[in-house]
Amino acid sequence: MKLMVTGGAGFIGSAFVRMARRRRPADQVINVDVLTYAGNLESLRELERDPGHVFVRADIRDRQAMDGLLRQHQIDAIVNFAAESHVDRSIESAAPFLDTNVGGTLTLLEAARATGSVRFLQVSTDEVYGSLGPTGAFEETTPLAPRSPYSASKAAADCFAMAFHHTHGLDVVIARCSNNYGPYQFPEKLIPLMILNALEGRPLPVYGDGQQVRDWIHVDDQCEAIDRVLLGGRSGNVYNVGAGNERSNLDVVRAILALTGRDEGLIRHVPDRPGHDRRYATNAGKIRGELGWLPQHDFGQGLADTVQWYRDNAGWAGRVRSGAYRDYYERQYAQRLGPTGQP
Repeated sequence: MKLMVTGGAGFIGSAFVRMARRRRPADQVINVDVLTYAGNLESLRELERDPGHVFVRADIRDRQAMDGLLRQHQIDAIVNFAAESHVDRSIESAAPFLDTNVGGTLTLLEAARATGSVRFLQVSTDEVYGSLGPTGAFEETTPLAPRSPYSASKAAADCFAMAFHHTHGLDVVIARCSNNYGPYQFPEKLIPLMILNALEGRPLPVYGDGQQVRDWIHVDDQCEAIDRVLLGGRSGNVYNVGAGNERSNLDVVRAILALTGRDEGLIRHVPDRPGHDRRYATNAGKIRGELGWLPQHDFGQGLADTVQWYRDNAGWAGRVRSGAYRDYYERQYAQRLGPTGQP
């Protein structure tokens, strides 16, 4: 299989690329990323000399570039991770989320449609469903009710993907995933931010009362689920992906403090995020029943392993926070790539 992974230098995308290369070495992965602040090629260091991994610096909004890649590499499937993904940033400015998450996805869909024989896997989020009360869980049939600019952009992208399936017959599947954690996550998200602050003895800012509940899944479990959907998901179907690890933000922060040996006095409650969703929970019965997927990571052990990874990779974290990681592309790739980002 010739697989194009967009956003493949991001946290989840790079984990998926690494997994795909380990699992199916005879396949080829065309890794497309524009390298915004969250794209980090250091997470793909192990693939630098892998002939089955081709990195292309390109923007999914560039129709000419996307058409060229699909034709040149005779792509069989697209897995679209490329997205602006941080809710706080979407509150500050929604325009980049509209441009990339909606406009970029539409460009990819048009390019896929033009080839006529590409499977399109849209990687989405449980946030498109909105917020839950104290009980219940999102089903694939739950109506979309996004409540942040980020989730609105992802919901719109999902709707375009399904519209292309129903209108144009494009082979589309969607994976809606819960909150991820694990190595290489950019430290603007809750878990890596709290780990790094705790390791350095700095205050841990918690929105509001900290009782917002999320369903946490290890990134490797999510990548396994996405791979199952890619290979076996029924065209035109949505698959929820969640591990059943519901935790309040405050409980997660306390667990991190315990793992780092820090006192809870470091917790600082700060004004809540505008429109902060109270609870997410996902029923993953469909992917478990149809595709045989089961999460393999216990949350407690997975969190402990993640804390240890950040302990062991302080240099990586320092380069990310200083911006120095962005020099890695120029050092490793710029001299070997042409003006279009291709070998």
